[in-house]
This record gives sequence, structure tokens and C-alpha cells, in this order.
Amino acid sequence: MPSYSGVWNLVAQFQAVGQGLWPSPPPKSLFAGGQLSSTKSNVIDSILLTSVGNAIDFGDLSSEIAGPAGCGSTTRGIFGGGDPITSNISYVTFGTMGNSTSFGNLTASRAYAGACNSSTRGVFGGGTASGVRSNVIDYITMASAGNATDFGDLVEQKYFLSSCSSSTRGIFYGGNESSLGFTNIIEYITIATTGNTTDFGDIAGTFGNYGASEGSGASNSTRGVFSNGYEGNGRVNVITYITIATTGNSTDFGDLTVTRSNSAAVSSTTLCAFGGGTNPISNVIDYVTIATTGNATDFGDLTVARYYLAGSSPTNGGVQ
Repeated sequence: MPSYSGVWNLVAQFQAVGQGLWPSPPPKSLFAGGQLSSTKSNVIDSILLTSVGNAIDFGDLSSEIAGPAGCGSTTRGIFGGGDPITSNISYVTFGTMGNSTSFGNLTASRAYAGACNSSTRGVFGGGTASGVRSNVIDYITMASAGNATDFGDLVEQKYFLSSCSSSTRGIFYGGNESSLGFTNIIEYITIATTGNTTDFGDIAGTFGNYGASEGSGASNSTRGVFSNGYEGNGRVNVITYITIATTGNSTDFGDLTVTRSNSAAVSSTTLCAFGGGTNPISNVIDYVTIATTGNATDFGDLTVARYYLAGSSPTNGGVQ
């Protein structure tokens, strides 16, 4: 490819991009919003899952908010809902550090929902508003700003659920259910086809079949990995996993470096990182190699210790 004075000319750069030879910056994974000790946060942190290290400031959400749900395409990180209870959806562009921009609104205002995505759709499920739990699932087309559309319903009305996805399936894992407390139900959707969830299996718990809530989840194209967060008798450091294409119960994966709940998770094709949480309020980021079971390893620290935050990645299981 020709160059001029050591700088690629535009024609050569265009050719290199078309041939997949032009270097691109490593994709950033984001942790957004959250709860501080007495106030809420609008901070968006970013990390590179290609190398361990502390998070850096990316920008700010449009408001200080706890309990948003995060999903993402290869270009956009998207955050929906939150506390104070809102239906707002906002987005950032992964490649450009800066503040969030309005995207549209969920079909119903709520916080502490789960979110997953394919390469084109973002899906939000469950949540709570003013103490009323929700089974609502709605979706957006991530490339086009606009309001969400009804997708279907979860099996249960619940919040504090975890989620992840492959390119075709979205997983909703556990949560706090209205009549039974913590639930051990894992359910799934086919993201391209609207409709209600289908039973996937049950959560393998440390304290028997109490279920899990206030955890977080992320995935590569085949395996979903979850921090269980809070089980029936208290907070745990348990990490479990599922094979997304094959229904069944979760299996023990290993342990977090710190016992905590209410973290957020992000992932690449190879790594899953868990950030923040409470027990007490934490800035810890640790990670696992998704393909290999085992305990988590320290990754670095968030810029601000907080919990009830959201995660979003450009190379998670749904968009590889």
C-alpha cells in the first residue's frame, strides 16, 4: 500500500480498511452508573479486556442513576432504565470517549432489570418500579435510536436478575421474585423471534435450591458465566456457568476474589470481568477465562467504588 511522507494517504487507508488490514483500537468494555454510599453515580468507566489494569474514565451518563441494564452492539453501549425510576435509554459510542446520548424509552419505567443482545437487537427483561416487580420484556434495534417495543414476558415477575446471550439466545438467570423470594429459574428467549421465555434449567446453589439474586452475567458465543451474588443465606463468591446452546442446570465454575453482590459483568471472546459490588462497597474488578473453569484473578480497580452498576461490551457473546 502506498504512503506519503510516512502517513497513509486516504486511498491507501480505504484499501487497507476494506482488506481488514487497517489496525483498529482495542474494544473498550464499560461499567456505567451505580450506587455510592448515599448518592448515585453517573460515572462511565472503561477497561480493555486485552490487558489487566485499572479502569479509566470514559464519560458520564446523562443523570446519576443506579440499577440501569446494559447491552451493546459492536459500536454502541446502551443503558436502559434505572433508579430513580425511569424509562430512559441512553447510549455511547465505544470508539469515542464521551457522555451518553438519549436513545429513546423502554415500554415501562423500571430499574434493576436484565439485558442481553444479538448483533442487532438489545433486549431488556424484568425489573421493578415503586416496589412492583415486572415480567415485561421489550427490545430495541440498536443501530436506530427510538423507543422499545414489546417482546413478551418472563415466567416470573422479578428484578435483580442476571443475563447474558449468544448470537441467537438471550438468558435470564435467577432474580428476586414476588411471592417466593429468590428464584432458581433460568429462562431463555430466541432474540430474533418475539415471544415469552422458555425454561432453560435451574441454578446450582451453595445453599441448596434457594436460587440466586443480585448477581451479574456475561458470555462468549458458547458459555454464559455468572456471579451468583446473593443466595438464600447471604452473599457468596460463587461463579457458575451454562452452555447457552444446551438447556440444563448451571454448573460450578469457581470463586470470585471477593465475596460481593450487585456487581456488573463484561466480556470478550475469551474473558469475563466482574466489576464493583457491595460487601462493603467495592471497586474490585476480577476476571476469569471463560473456556476454563477456575477461580477469578484480580484485574484492577474501578475509578469509583460502587454497586448496582451496569456493564456493556462490544465483543460479548451476542455480537462476536
